[in-house]
Amino acid sequence: QVQLVESGGGLVQAGGSLRLSCAASGRTVSSYTMGWFRQAPGKEREFLASVSAHTLYADSVKGRFTISRDNANGMVYLQMNSLKPEDTAVYYCNADGKYTQYKDAYWGQGTQVTVSS
Repeated sequence: QVQLVESGGGLVQAGGSLRLSCAASGRTVSSYTMGWFRQAPGKEREFLASVSAHTLYADSVKGRFTISRDNANGMVYLQMNSLKPEDTAVYYCNADGKYTQYKDAYWGQGTQVTVSS
């Protein structure tokens, strides 16, 4: 089992920056693909970025957001720059074990990001 806890959300003005953190506990997640998603009110959950052997980004955040991980400490980060009001959403951390022996996946509880204009 893996537990994920996000932190770092808050209220920021447009053009500002935030750094989200995701702390993983339980089973080591070094073999998991770690990702960030977000969900705005009335919208479906949206993929933002993932990191495994490679990093992937959604077009909507490419060049503004950077995902990174610290396997030694079970941490994943999302550095968000040049934030826009449309980035307002609940941000979720995801651990995807599809390439591990466990074939499982986990979500954190989410952290709210609000960008004011």
